[in-house]
Amino acid sequence: MLEENEEHTMIEPYSKEGAKFKELVKVLIDWINDVLVEERIIVKSLEEDLYDGQVLQKLFEKLANRKLNVAEVTQSEIGQKQKLQTVLESVNNLLRPQGWVIKWSVDSIHAKSTVAILHLLVTLAMHFRAPVRLPEHASVQLVVVRKREGILQTSHVTEEFTSTTEMMMGRFERDAFDTLFDHAPDKLSVVKKSLITFVNKHLNKLNLEVTELETQFADGVYLVLLMGLLEDYFVPLYNFYLTPENFEQKVHNVSFSFELMQDGGLKKPKARPEGNQNMGKIKFPKKLKIMIHHRIEQDEISLVLICCNSCTVHYYP
Repeated sequence: MLEENEEHTMIEPYSKEGAKFKELVKVLIDWINDVLVEERIIVKSLEEDLYDGQVLQKLFEKLANRKLNVAEVTQSEIGQKQKLQTVLESVNNLLRPQGWVIKWSVDSIHAKSTVAILHLLVTLAMHFRAPVRLPEHASVQLVVVRKREGILQTSHVTEEFTSTTEMMMGRFERDAFDTLFDHAPDKLSVVKKSLITFVNKHLNKLNLEVTELETQFADGVYLVLLMGLLEDYFVPLYNFYLTPENFEQKVHNVSFSFELMQDGGLKKPKARPEGNQNMGKIKFPKKLKIMIHHRIEQDEISLVLICCNSCTVHYYP
């Protein structure tokens, strides 16, 4: 029973069946699993897996690259809320100064509020520039019940989690490849073909050939060799694994190639080295994340790429 002036909010059941709502949930679950792949954590339900603070702790630590001083495992409700309090204080202290609106609380997250959890995750994904494409205008219909003068009053409101891509990306620079995905995704095959032609023009010097961008760059070997060819230097073989045999060696190669790119004057790649290794382990949309380095030499535009199993493509002039 509601007390006087108390209100209770519920999601209209049919709202959860909306295509954009389902897509948003799936994108966020896949993103969390991608970030936490090294932790061997697999999230299946946002409400059931995030309410106690354990996964949120690991997610924030990974994204923010910092360690939180909290108990690893807590079974009691008091312990779970204490952990949530610590985690959310750290999250809020990071987000609030950047102008983000806090639409969640310890009680709402622990109560498995879908609305609060989605607001939190969408905000984290946007703040940390997650390599995912959030669906536009994902929302749910809410039923709000209030008690006024002993009478229950009901109203219906729309709760939006995302806006337009332009508004969500307003804090960051959009680019030519974002426009390509938005307005001419069919042209992506043309871009891929051009990239393969460019890459092979250089890798052929080592008797190497690329036919599949999505798979042949995942272990970092071709990325390292391509950087050496483009920058005209020999990469010592002891600096990377020419025939990587496991996950760690592949991640090392990709990380090393990122360092070479930064040494060559490129911006730090937005992709994570671990992201290249997740194909086949996590069902992620198979698109490319490409970093383009412009250099005009004899009327030729040289392209330096990063192949990643992600949802966005970025262009750097």
